[in-house]
Amino acid sequence: MAPGAAAQGAGASGAARPGPAAEAAPAMNRIVAVVNGDVVTANEVAARTRLFALNAGMGPNPEVLARLRPQVTRLLVDERLRMQEVQRRGIPVADADVAAAVEEIEQRNGLPPGGLVAQLRGAGVQPRALFDQIRNQIGWSRLVRQQLGGQAQVGEAEIEEFMAAHKARTGEPEYLVSEIFIPVDDPAAEPEVRRFVDDVVGQLRAGVPFAAAATQFSQSQTALQGGDMGWVRPDEFDPAVGRIVAQMPPGAIANPQRVPGGFQIVTLRQKRETGREIATLVTLRQAFFGFTSALDPQAPTQQQIQALERARTLEGKGCNVVEAAARGSDRPADPGGPLRQDTMEPAALRGIVASLAVNRASQPLVTPDGVLVLAVCSRETRNLAELTPDQARAQILRERVELTSRQLQRDLRRRAQIDMRS
Repeated sequence: MAPGAAAQGAGASGAARPGPAAEAAPAMNRIVAVVNGDVVTANEVAARTRLFALNAGMGPNPEVLARLRPQVTRLLVDERLRMQEVQRRGIPVADADVAAAVEEIEQRNGLPPGGLVAQLRGAGVQPRALFDQIRNQIGWSRLVRQQLGGQAQVGEAEIEEFMAAHKARTGEPEYLVSEIFIPVDDPAAEPEVRRFVDDVVGQLRAGVPFAAAATQFSQSQTALQGGDMGWVRPDEFDPAVGRIVAQMPPGAIANPQRVPGGFQIVTLRQKRETGREIATLVTLRQAFFGFTSALDPQAPTQQQIQALERARTLEGKGCNVVEAAARGSDRPADPGGPLRQDTMEPAALRGIVASLAVNRASQPLVTPDGVLVLAVCSRETRNLAELTPDQARAQILRERVELTSRQLQRDLRRRAQIDMRS
């Protein structure tokens, strides 16, 4: 560009106009809220909104992101209040704690070390948006446990009473439910919050993963588990929610319900009778010998014949031999488990596993990609709905944690000085 070109384009005053990037920078640094003297910027809101869109697999839809921003702003205000309280009480959250949580997320999603950060950056999301969220969740969880004091310890008598009550309800329906809880702290903001939760339900029914939405937006402690409430009875909900859950088919997502403190969205995953869920659990070992080219059953290659012969040497052998043969394979020897035999897919695999004797490998199973050998290492039929003392302790503690968390959040809101900017 010629030296005078910029001046010619500057207009009559001769002053250069800022380009799009220069205009965007102040907008992104704009203060949208001041929380006890700490600022929340438009950049933070945009980063968290993009993080949710990425986790939900929604893509950067400008219209959807715009609708999310008001609730994301309120969420960041609540997080700022929580982190201020965590810091005031001197509860440490080390970088190593955040790194361990990131590593767990990577392992759960089959990502290599550093893969999550690369994925975020590739989607235009600064990793700090996720790191700050994780740090806040860890710190708040520790604060709530500290706040519980002696109530964090569940006595043996309480556990026995809880288990006895559970046993007395054997045969009654119970439901495996996930939730999203959106608080309403200001009655004037309720119509806007209602519009937001309606939009969330619409996105969920369009295919957004429920766990992703719960992790990002739910203000319940179950958000740490993607909204998972575990197995619950209708009387453990607000009455309106309990009536709906009892009528829902598995997989359904209920309309938002107004409950004390806010709105609750629930989805029903499974239903069963209390104390009754008999299932056969198996642990497996597998060895897979892959083909290097497409299989033609009428004219197998030498490599395919050798893979089949190698698999045949394992037939009838024990689990340790199958595991040793799987070393170096691109499939793990242990597919995870214990696995429910009755829910295995496809049905043909379920039938093969059911027919195998324990610790005796199958005959070679030829697939288009290679040859598979399976061995059942253990098989046990048990009642999955039978409550254990550890499960009883966890349920009692979860209820206490949730009540304490909501009360503490309300107290922080009531005492806070919050200036929401337009």
